[in-house]
Amino acid sequence: MNTIYIRTLKRAEHTVFCVADGQKYYYDPQFNRRIPYSSGQQVKRSMIDALSTELNEVPSPTNFLFDVNKKGEMKEGEVYATCDPLYADQLIGGWMKASKGGKERTIKRRSPLSISAMRGLHPLLAGVVSENISFDRSDRPNNEVIIRNEKGEELSEDQIAMLLEGKDRSLSRKWIPDNPRATGLFVQDIAIDLRRLFCVALNRLEPEITEETENKLREQGWEETITVFGNCLLVPVSVRDRLIPALASAVVNWRITSNQARTFSLMETLAISISDNANKIAGSIRAKLKEEEENKAEPIIEEEINGVESYVTLAAGGYIRTKKETVDALEKAEEKLIELMKNFNYEKQTTI
Repeated sequence: MNTIYIRTLKRAEHTVFCVADGQKYYYDPQFNRRIPYSSGQQVKRSMIDALSTELNEVPSPTNFLFDVNKKGEMKEGEVYATCDPLYADQLIGGWMKASKGGKERTIKRRSPLSISAMRGLHPLLAGVVSENISFDRSDRPNNEVIIRNEKGEELSEDQIAMLLEGKDRSLSRKWIPDNPRATGLFVQDIAIDLRRLFCVALNRLEPEITEETENKLREQGWEETITVFGNCLLVPVSVRDRLIPALASAVVNWRITSNQARTFSLMETLAISISDNANKIAGSIRAKLKEEEENKAEPIIEEEINGVESYVTLAAGGYIRTKKETVDALEKAEEKLIELMKNFNYEKQTTI
């Protein structure tokens, strides 16, 4: 087995994934519905954050470049990561550094994790609702209210009082209408390429690292090996033994944490399926239209598929017909991922 496929089913309740007009969504033409989603990039960041937290490590720094012209005007330049696989978030998340002007070689590492967006399990099982909210501080007597005229000059208290005369309006309360919120059952897929998970390619024509970084890795005990991608440097066993449990935990326990200051949801995991077959895992967690009811769909967790391991949590029983839910489902899923990642022969990936 070269690739591990993981499908995760989560439930979100009255929350926000991404802020774009309140909540990102796409339109489903068959069922004529707006479906909220969290992009694969946001899921990846949430997962990498969970990995860094599990390892108790500060993520790698990011370099922000700016250019200043002769007039003293500052313009944004390139943004690139450290491109150093000694950082776990870089090794797992990948990187790209393309210098301005093409004077230096572009170096890039494709992440060994392919991550999908988190989207509705079915258009009829997830949706967007709107609510009206208010920002109210009218109970505080020490608020400072500033009103400016067309010249940008602040009005005095007497001028403000005259302006408000005959008007029923609060200056310490704001009405914020039509705030979209996501609710429903959501599914998300991950593919872990074990061949590249702990290997950094030494391809001189399409470099992943600089010669300086290569020398540093060799000094840290990284050894050269041959894979289907050519010569690579392999992460030492001791480091792999530390990273694998942390990565398994991140894959199982991540959740979207951004944009939730006032719309928190547990985003509890209902089920996880693990397989080496992408086609089979697609059927392990799915939805099916009801024959007896129009525009109704039923979520399904297929508990017995050859080649697929499914883990169902206690929370799933409230939304899905299942008999397989267990209190330690997520722990068992972690153990399975650890087993699969540890059993892969990273040193001898080819027969050559």
